[in-house]
Amino acid sequence: MSIADLNFLKALPKAELHLHIEGSLEPELMFELSKRNNIEIPFSSIEEIKAAYKFHNLQSFLDIYYQGASVLIHEQDFYDLTMAYLKRCREDNVVHTEIFFDPQTHTERGIDIGVVIKGINSALDDARNEWGISSHLILCFLRHLSEEEAIATLEAAKPYLNLIKGVGLDSSELGHPPSKFENVFAMAKELGLERVAHAGEEGPADYIVEALDLLDVSRIDHGVRCVEDEALIERLKAENIPLTVCPLSNTALCVYDNMDQHPILSLLERGLCVTVNADDPAYFGGYVNKNYLALSESLGMTKEQAKKLALNSFKASYISEADKEKWAEAISAIETVAEV
Repeated sequence: MSIADLNFLKALPKAELHLHIEGSLEPELMFELSKRNNIEIPFSSIEEIKAAYKFHNLQSFLDIYYQGASVLIHEQDFYDLTMAYLKRCREDNVVHTEIFFDPQTHTERGIDIGVVIKGINSALDDARNEWGISSHLILCFLRHLSEEEAIATLEAAKPYLNLIKGVGLDSSELGHPPSKFENVFAMAKELGLERVAHAGEEGPADYIVEALDLLDVSRIDHGVRCVEDEALIERLKAENIPLTVCPLSNTALCVYDNMDQHPILSLLERGLCVTVNADDPAYFGGYVNKNYLALSESLGMTKEQAKKLALNSFKASYISEADKEKWAEAISAIETVAEV
């Protein structure tokens, strides 16, 4: 089989299921918003911001991530941030996206949660109307904060539940197991919200098990540490639990030293529902197509494997079965044209 090149990858319709909207804040927009809102950031130029994007672990990234988010103040800021990401979706042929946002990053600074949600949602509406990009919004709890604070965030979000598809769990993983948030996830389930959680990135495979058993999640974000537990791999396969994997993120944060060590394609070949996502693309070197391309360049990803990954992205999404079938047919058609 031929290697999936950039032209083939551009042709593939894709869904993105692991994207932190605050992590799509490019240095240029960060600098623009800092001036617009008169917010001091510890950088004097765009080049200086880019030079700071060298990380040795998850926490070193989070430190600068939260600094960057401080420039987001007004509804227009969240709109501009989201629309900039959606334009990249259009370029990469991402036709559906399920966006994470971190309300606590903003409410801790005195920003009303409604400002955040309305700004993001306005951009999602415009992209849906103008370009046909469908989307869902997933509210994430910051795991380094308390469960009580997560519960308060869920309460604050209740007036906007019609705009929110589900809840997630992100931020510093080590020392903050999924079990810490069992009650708030149960509350979210009662409200009819989908549940996902970051687990098995820097944290152990046991965190994946906890997320499944205690938080009743239907998707695992990252999940690459499952390779350390053979029984868990078999369970993920048997229960068809998707993993929203982020290859460039994993290498940027030193989960793997090099992309050629990444297990995503071996997990795909074992029958797991793995997907390709950008995580925090402004910080980790690229949006979805760059993540796919990295797998081609470092792991020899074939067109057939790329097709499976794209198909998985829709299977793992929260779109309707009819839409899943529509995109499956589109992916099949692209493969036929590309192989002629």
